Amino acid sequence: GKMQDGNMENSQNKAKQQDGAAAMEMQPLKSAEGGEGDDKDKKKSNMHKKEKSVLQGKLTKLAVQIGKAGLVMSAITVIILVLYFAIDTFVVNKKQWLPECTPVYVQYFVKFFIIGVTVLVVAVPEGLPLAVTISLAYSVKKMMKDNNLVRHLDACETMGNATAICSDKTGTLTTNRMTVVQAYVGDVHYKEIPDPDSVPAKTLDLLVNAIAINSAYTTKILPPEKEGGLPRQVGNKTECGLLGFVLDLKQDYEPVRNLIPEEKLYKVYTFNSVRKSMSTVIKMPDGSFRMYSKGASEIVLKKCSRILNAAGEPRIFRPRDRDEMVKKVIEPMACDGLRTICVAFRDFNSSPEPDWDNENDILSDLTCICVVGIEDPVRPEVPEAIRKCQRAGITVRMVTGDNINTARAIAIKCGIIHPGEDFLCLEGKEFNRRIRNEKGEIEQERIDKIWPKLRVLARSSPTDKHTLVKGIIDSTQVEQRQVVAVTGDGTNDGPALKKADVGFAMGIAGTDVAKEASDIILTDDNFSSIVKAVMWGRNVYDSISKFLQFQLTVNIVAVIVAFTGACITQDSPLKAVQMLWVNLIMDTFASLALATEPPTEALLLRKPYGRNKPLISRTMMKNILGHAVYQLTLIFTLLFVGEKMFKIDSGRNAPLHSPPSEHYTIIFNTFVMMQLFNEINARKIHGERNVFDGIFRNPIFCTIVLGTFAIQIVIVQFGGKPFSCSPLQLDQWMWCVFIGLGELVWGQVIATIPTSRLKFLKEAGRLTE
Repeated sequence: GKMQDGNMENSQNKAKQQDGAAAMEMQPLKSAEGGEGDDKDKKKSNMHKKEKSVLQGKLTKLAVQIGKAGLVMSAITVIILVLYFAIDTFVVNKKQWLPECTPVYVQYFVKFFIIGVTVLVVAVPEGLPLAVTISLAYSVKKMMKDNNLVRHLDACETMGNATAICSDKTGTLTTNRMTVVQAYVGDVHYKEIPDPDSVPAKTLDLLVNAIAINSAYTTKILPPEKEGGLPRQVGNKTECGLLGFVLDLKQDYEPVRNLIPEEKLYKVYTFNSVRKSMSTVIKMPDGSFRMYSKGASEIVLKKCSRILNAAGEPRIFRPRDRDEMVKKVIEPMACDGLRTICVAFRDFNSSPEPDWDNENDILSDLTCICVVGIEDPVRPEVPEAIRKCQRAGITVRMVTGDNINTARAIAIKCGIIHPGEDFLCLEGKEFNRRIRNEKGEIEQERIDKIWPKLRVLARSSPTDKHTLVKGIIDSTQVEQRQVVAVTGDGTNDGPALKKADVGFAMGIAGTDVAKEASDIILTDDNFSSIVKAVMWGRNVYDSISKFLQFQLTVNIVAVIVAFTGACITQDSPLKAVQMLWVNLIMDTFASLALATEPPTEALLLRKPYGRNKPLISRTMMKNILGHAVYQLTLIFTLLFVGEKMFKIDSGRNAPLHSPPSEHYTIIFNTFVMMQLFNEINARKIHGERNVFDGIFRNPIFCTIVLGTFAIQIVIVQFGGKPFSCSPLQLDQWMWCVFIGLGELVWGQVIATIPTSRLKFLKEAGRLTE
């Protein structure tokens, strides 16, 4: 044990350097130049993490590609129109360009130019980046109700791809209401709170003093707010548990604190993550000193050389007695998921006064008063939440400062580990030993051997947490980069929260530093809220895909119709103003309608998509092309034989300033009807049959579809010249709606064709790293 003792001394000195502060964990991450450089560094560290979100990146790339294609199409359209007109007028009909004809020709060229611009406007999907923002903004507003306060928009989307969650135990997986349920006092192990009479009076008195004095005086137990409720715990929860133990023993801590007020405390060694214990020294009336200590039992018991026996007298306590106690008392308590705390004291002579700075000497030769087992029950909704995570392909790991047996017991209760599985539970010390080489440097390949199986990291410091998160993120073991979420509450969790892809800070127990470093704040400190965040994140991804599926269909159809129409009939069947209206429905309104679908539990049944998954899957490609075929077939049919079907005048060869024709109005109206019904088809992207599923849970969608329908009626019946529309008869309207409804039937036909048969389908919209 020589090695460990050396370590102990070392850490004692460290503890002394920064008494009470947990700054040690932060030191390696501070900037070298200090003062003025800090602001710059802060900005830099914020920048490095917020590279453009994956989704925005994929979309921008896709939008640029589509935009380029649109530009080419519109340019070709204009060139063909101009050439055709010029050849037809000047070559075939051998007309001269006369000065008096110039205004007419210019009007033609302007008209061609307008058609070109129209094609371009429709082709460029300006609603794409907008859809992401709308979807994220909408999600963030709604996530607030699910106790997720999102500080960075893209954290929400990243959560949908999360593959690992490293969670704290205390307060996140558990309720953080500590109660003492077992105690070892006076040589007896009580499985429930002992009767005050069975505890020796001397021991009881020492115990009450040790707990009342050696705890923050701000920690109190107050009467419940509501009649019959639980008493309110204020301050450090572990100390509240101990104070509750005093009250359960029918004693009171207030008189002791009044007798020795805070200013009379002679010296206090505060608790920190290096010391793992807290001690308070008081001056006795006769001038001698007494120190009360409490802390993690495995640490404090190592420093005890006596223990109070059944009569309340100190008897000698040897290392072998300690080993027996660990086996008989502490391990059984820990295996029940209890945190064990040892309460001890030591008396010093008044002269010579001890050297209070020499912590190693002061914190030794203690007398153990008792060991208590504190229960921190698992939150009732956590096991279900963890089951959902595992089903959704997310590994949950627990990182805690607690003893390994306690941690393992809680992990089994939560369902993080299932007995019989192949997994690792490590203590911080062992974890560090395994991942560092002979020189003590961390090696990535050593971490790679451990993290896939690691489920519980116990007795860990915040530095270990940062190391683990960094190790998982930097790992190249798996083909997809791991996306890691982390929860944290303490100041020293800052680096880990920053390093993680998504950092969750605790809204109630968290320090401001943790909240600053985080991406999302859990306002109820509850693990099951993280599952909600995953659901919303995946939903954003799916919403964008729905919107894309809808938008690209409209894009393809509108561009091809305008292009072909222009080439064959020297005029676009869809006029400029009509195109702008179509653009409005398909870009702005559709992004509102489709980006605000509420999430469903079904989203948690699939594995994470991963960062390189293309936005448009092959199934979606099938839907896009399938619907485009239907729409183009019908529009071209109407364009070329529509006048015969409806017995109306053809609008194809109308002169320059002729009034709007019924023929082209029917084409425009049918086109819009098809988009409206296809918007309903677009609600499903995985080839589901029932496209109406859950449609009433999305009032925005219903409003937009009905609203668009109403405005379309107004435009057609009363739009007149500006919209190039002439009013339609009822039977013509019925045909338009009927063809639109055909979209829903056609959607079922497409769903029947298996995607795997269509070899030519490619995905689109992946991000090349």
